[in-house]
Amino acid sequence: MSSVIRARRRLPLLATSMMAGVAVSIVAPAARAQTEAQPQGAGENIGLTDIVVTANRRAERNQDVPIAITALSADRLEQQGIAKEQDLQASVPSLVVGPNGQGSRESQSFTIRGQGATFQASPGVVVYMNEVPLPAGITLSQQGGPGNFVDLENLQVLSGPQGTLFGRNTTGGAVLLVPKKPTNEFGGWIKGEIGNYDRRYVEGAVNVPVIEDKLLVRVVGAFHDRDGFTRDVVWNKDRDDEHWYSGRIGITFKPTETIENYTMIYGAKSSNNGAGFVHKGFNIEGLKSLVNPADGSPAPFCIEGPTIPNAVASCDVYRAASAQANALGPRKTALGVDIFSRTKTWGVSNTTDIELSDELTLRNIVSFQKLKLDYAYDSDGTILQQHDVDPNRLPAPGQVLLPGDNTPLTYLNASDPGFPRDDLKQFTEELQLQGSTLDKHLTYTVGGFYYDQRPSGKQVGAAIVYCPAAFTGSNIVCPSNYSTYGTTQTSKALYAQATFDFGAVSPALESLRLTGGYRHTWDKIRGFSTAFVPEINGTDATCASSGLTVPLATAIADCTYTAELNSKASTWLIGLDYKVMRDVLLFGKVSRGYKAGGFNQQAVFTNTRTFQPEKVTSYEAGFKADFRIADVPFRLNTSAYLLDYKDIQRAGADYNPASAAGGAVVRNADARIKGVEVEASMQPFKGLEIGGNFSHTDAKYKTYEFTTSTGGFGCNGGVAPGGTVDLSCLPFQYVSPYIWSIHANATIPVGDDMGDLNFFVNYSHSSRQYTDPGNVPAQQPGAYLEAFGLLNMSLDWNGVAGSGFDVGLFITNATNKLYRISNSNVYQQGGLLYQTSLYGEPRMYGLRLKYRFGGE
Repeated sequence: MSSVIRARRRLPLLATSMMAGVAVSIVAPAARAQTEAQPQGAGENIGLTDIVVTANRRAERNQDVPIAITALSADRLEQQGIAKEQDLQASVPSLVVGPNGQGSRESQSFTIRGQGATFQASPGVVVYMNEVPLPAGITLSQQGGPGNFVDLENLQVLSGPQGTLFGRNTTGGAVLLVPKKPTNEFGGWIKGEIGNYDRRYVEGAVNVPVIEDKLLVRVVGAFHDRDGFTRDVVWNKDRDDEHWYSGRIGITFKPTETIENYTMIYGAKSSNNGAGFVHKGFNIEGLKSLVNPADGSPAPFCIEGPTIPNAVASCDVYRAASAQANALGPRKTALGVDIFSRTKTWGVSNTTDIELSDELTLRNIVSFQKLKLDYAYDSDGTILQQHDVDPNRLPAPGQVLLPGDNTPLTYLNASDPGFPRDDLKQFTEELQLQGSTLDKHLTYTVGGFYYDQRPSGKQVGAAIVYCPAAFTGSNIVCPSNYSTYGTTQTSKALYAQATFDFGAVSPALESLRLTGGYRHTWDKIRGFSTAFVPEINGTDATCASSGLTVPLATAIADCTYTAELNSKASTWLIGLDYKVMRDVLLFGKVSRGYKAGGFNQQAVFTNTRTFQPEKVTSYEAGFKADFRIADVPFRLNTSAYLLDYKDIQRAGADYNPASAAGGAVVRNADARIKGVEVEASMQPFKGLEIGGNFSHTDAKYKTYEFTTSTGGFGCNGGVAPGGTVDLSCLPFQYVSPYIWSIHANATIPVGDDMGDLNFFVNYSHSSRQYTDPGNVPAQQPGAYLEAFGLLNMSLDWNGVAGSGFDVGLFITNATNKLYRISNSNVYQQGGLLYQTSLYGEPRMYGLRLKYRFGGE
């Protein structure tokens, strides 16, 4: 049996890494914003308001920008209860947000129009704060930390490739977080929230004009603390809790009328009890059928019949573990590891604008940021050790019993790596020249960009995987594996984009505009990886990448491999838009996007240590219209698109029969995605705004094939070793074919100088989405996350009795809908063979009190 266990343990890091691893309008943000003045002749209904957006790297009215963009004001974010990435689900057309099978609930990945994050690859939707990309993890697809949604001017979601002005990797789109900048008025606000799950939130900001028009400062702070909603009955604590604080300071310095310098410094720290994975079941037939990968001999993890002590467990042990989990239900779990999640991040960015003339501005944007992620999780969701990541604290002797036979368990294989999983630093520099000429009929932006992200310290991981139930807790048979790694990414780019208004040629062609842009990017990826499993004899180790047996004392050096990838690509944009009248814009464009390749930390072949870039060509057309029917203002914006993907990155399991080593691979596929997006709003009478959005996404692979070394199952049925698995019929990953929402925002004056009563209600719906990147649905239970809808409401009395106080009630997921947001997707993988889920937040409600002072 020991030889079987050794062979099985040669596949440890695969499972660990796989889990760890146009301008559309803004509906009016809030009652106060809805009553702003409109152009003369607007009538009794004063109409729908706009947000100034920066999708073209310059301030523009959102309805004038021919780009698919949804913008949400600070008031709308508060009304809708949007305080983190997951809260945006179904609020933006074609946008899917979730942890994507990863081990931390704080790791929330954006997928827009079918393009998002792939394990070990750069994100396909990049999050920018103050025009600077937030640092992104490698073992988790997490960008930045908590607190980024506090005190925003607005949040903008740009759909589709943004490869000219925003650069590499934005094949799916970009999310722009625009912080409020200091103003010339002293003032600020402070807000407190209390609610169920012992919710205690405090946020605030103060604006200080130190020297009017010269030196302005804005300070922001936030603290969030909330109990979790998944109870761990083993450790008697709540998982899925919140506990974080953040701070931000913005300083604007204007030494002259033509020079403005803005510096933003931020920091955040989060520490919580980790993600409450809920166990759903084991693949019993798979556990019974396991074989020794070295020679193909039977090596079952369980047998039908009684347990054979110190040899093999009864399959009833696994069945009993699943039965216990099912009895607990979806809001309780029983974990074999006292898990946690910690995030530390800070950064500084500086933007300098120099007006060289009335028509020419020089901009420089420089930043330095750090991100540190550390976490532990119990992916199988039981006290068994099918998949325990960074198991630094295990149950005390006798604290838990082996399911089915009630034998007290003693865990001797705890492991604390002592280092974070991700410890990264990032530097960016961008020099930009913006100008206009021909009486502003030609506007242009040219610039250069440099990006460098690399390890800031040692990154280490450990895991216990593929441990048969009969040996749970054994430090001899089931020791932790060890891994350390590092990836450095550098990128350089030159770009230019210009828009020409044909009104410069003839007045009859005024408002017919042609936009063209080009960017060339040079990328360099370098990495190293070390991973090994100690052998039972205590003196040797097996390298996870090669399967070689080496002395334990020299395993770090003997099991290390390195690789480098150099790539370059051109991205471009050409578009035409025309205002047929003042408030009706038609547009069409063709653009090319590019996402960099990467380094594979879990390679088991020399030719899979790096993976290639992907490219996408986007064809898009749409219109934006503001109009009135019977003096009722309407806004209708639509966009239709077709995406042609080449070499789209898809992560999967890999196995080398020659070395008996298991790991991961990033394969490539070609795909076609098409869809339509609609956003609409109306104001039937003053004080009431009704709006909503709808999107349909149709995504299909054109080719998705790979050669299997172990055999597999695809669209072409069972495939023998050495054959080709065809996965072209596979449903697209993290795509909800239909997303829609509808909301109403009503404002009623309470009385003279008594303030306004504001009621907001929103219902959003997402159709079911598939989550597995490499298995057909029949092979992966739970891979479909079923459709769900969420109802959110808020009631606020703003300016209570003419004071600076606002008081409100809020509720999210008002119907207490139970819905899944993540699936483990390892039911057919190696020796893991289980299914777990993460569930979305239950009903949350509470009271908030806000005080505004000064000019706020």
